Amino acid sequence: MSSSRALSFGSVAATYERFRPGYPDALVDAVLAYAGRPVRTALEVGAGTGKATRAFAARGIHVTATDPDAAMLAELRRHVPPSVTTLRAAFEDLPLTERRDLVLAAASLHWTEPLGRWERMAALLHPEGTVASFGGQLHLADPRVEQDVRAARAEHLVEDGFPSPDGTADEQAETAMEWPGTELLVSDLFTDVRQVVVERRLEQSREEYVGHLSTISAYLQLSPDVRALVLDRIRQALPERVVLDGDLTLHLARRA
Repeated sequence: MSSSRALSFGSVAATYERFRPGYPDALVDAVLAYAGRPVRTALEVGAGTGKATRAFAARGIHVTATDPDAAMLAELRRHVPPSVTTLRAAFEDLPLTERRDLVLAAASLHWTEPLGRWERMAALLHPEGTVASFGGQLHLADPRVEQDVRAARAEHLVEDGFPSPDGTADEQAETAMEWPGTELLVSDLFTDVRQVVVERRLEQSREEYVGHLSTISAYLQLSPDVRALVLDRIRQALPERVVLDGDLTLHLARRA
C-alpha cells in the first residue's frame, strides 16, 4: 500500500463528495440478507465522505465510521445522521475493544496492510458476524469513447485504476473469485465466502465524469499542472454525456 496515495483524497474531499456516486439499496439488501440475523452495529473501514455510511445508517444500523484522513471525516460529518460515530484511525490502529455485527469496507480494503489483516478483522466481529467488502470502478460503456480517453491521457497516465492486490483481474470470468474473496477462502477465521455482483449503470455529463476522475488517486498523484492538462485533454475527447458501467463486486464472509 502506498500511504501517500491512500491519504491523497483529503485534498479533494468536497469534490469527492460531489462527484463520487453513492451505493444502491440493492447492495445493502444483499449484505443484510446474507447476515441472516439482525445487524445493529457496524464498523466501517476507510469511510471517506460517508457514501456507504449513509446507506447502512438509513437502515437503523449504528455505524462507527473510521478513516485516517481528517479532511475526509470532516466532510463525512456534514452528510451523515447524528447516530453515526466517527473515529480518525487507520484500520491497523483501530482499538480491538469492541465487537460489531458487521465490518464493511467500501472501495477501501486494498489500502490496508496485508499483514494481520484478517486476524484484526475477525477481532472486530462478533462470532458469526459479517464482513462485507465492495467496490467497482466506473467504465465508459462506449468502447470508442474509452479508446479516445485512453489516448488522451496516455502521455502521462497509462492506467488510472488500482491493481488488485493479488493479481486477480477484471477480465476474469464472472464466476472466478476475485480479491479479497481469494484471501477469505483460505483463511480459517472466516467461512461461507461469497462473491455477488450488484449491477449499477450511470449516466453523467462530461463535466461530472471529469470531476469524478479528478478524485481518483492515479490522477491525484500527478503534479497539479500535469493533472489539469490530462483532465482537459480527456474533457475534449468526451461527448456531452457519457454512459458508465459501474457494477459493484461484493464479497461476503462470516466469522467462523
